[in-house]
Amino acid sequence: MQFGGVAAAFNLVPTRLLGRQAPTGTVRVGVIGLGGSGRRHLDALLSLDDAAVCAVCDADPAKAEAARRAVGVRSGRCGCGGYSDSRELCARSDLDAVVVAVPDYLHARIALEAIACGKDVFGETPFAHTHAEGVALAAAVTRGRRVWQTGNEQRADPRFRRAVAAVRGGALGRVVRVEVGLPGGGRGPLQAAAFGGVPEHHWRWVRTWGGGALADGIGRYGDTALWGAGIGEEPVSVCGAGEYPNDGPYDTATAFRFTCAYRDGTEVEVADGGRLEKGIGVRWIGRGGAWIWVTEGALDASDGKLLETVRTLPLSPCADLHRDFISCVRTRRETLAPAGAARLAAALAQAGEWAMRGRLARAGEGDV
Repeated sequence: MQFGGVAAAFNLVPTRLLGRQAPTGTVRVGVIGLGGSGRRHLDALLSLDDAAVCAVCDADPAKAEAARRAVGVRSGRCGCGGYSDSRELCARSDLDAVVVAVPDYLHARIALEAIACGKDVFGETPFAHTHAEGVALAAAVTRGRRVWQTGNEQRADPRFRRAVAAVRGGALGRVVRVEVGLPGGGRGPLQAAAFGGVPEHHWRWVRTWGGGALADGIGRYGDTALWGAGIGEEPVSVCGAGEYPNDGPYDTATAFRFTCAYRDGTEVEVADGGRLEKGIGVRWIGRGGAWIWVTEGALDASDGKLLETVRTLPLSPCADLHRDFISCVRTRRETLAPAGAARLAAALAQAGEWAMRGRLARAGEGDV
């Protein structure tokens, strides 16, 4: 299946907001989405001296109010605004940046609104729910000259940075294959089989709203894989197969395996962890078979000497993602996890979905 660019028409950024000046003092931030990820972002921002959380938003008014009170207790600020409509928060002229931590299908929609209002954005993975949204959002970031940070913590993790530095520094020679093992598929709880709206905590396994384990993991491990291999484009072809539930509302892949091919011949295989030799993590493989593999809590190589070369490479000091984001909002430099890279990582999952669902359709088992 061919996987090319898809154009999308969006009214991106008002001309009056292009080149908005960077804040000279404390960076004023709004947090949109106050579930588990949103509260973690909120806590991280409240620990920074040069950032102030001035607004919070969630579709659940109780969550917004609880977060607003938490800001007051932690920071001593009594003026934090609480919202249930993200558009109202984004429209505030006194905010410099927003954090977007909402279900996948809203990632691009809310981020585009924030950019249109002249805000810099810290966005959760995956970058966008659809390919067209990803193209439009990346273009909006560039056109609006916005600072964008993606929530891939692996970009700041010393172990992952060491692996990437070794691979990009030539320890393997030319990388010809990359294996990306993600956590297993899974599906939502059966007791939530009947619902009319988005079920709390279970949206991830409904294709309309989320992308299952594939979309959940690709923004981290997929991004790291492409970063290490130095891949800065979309694949030219993709093939693969997946397993999907055929009962109830949950319809994202419970098992998946697909391979993307690039113009220079490099192959990137993505699968749920049990289908790959090294399991969950990223393994870069050179032409001669040498490899480097990294995952949460572990780093390995076919030969330990391959990792020694990293000592001679320039490993720049690295702040955590939130501190890096606030610094970049002030300096206007590129973040650790920029928009372009995040879009390409999300495109991996989108390409795989097209290939796997296309295979099902050809077999008469479903529609793409």
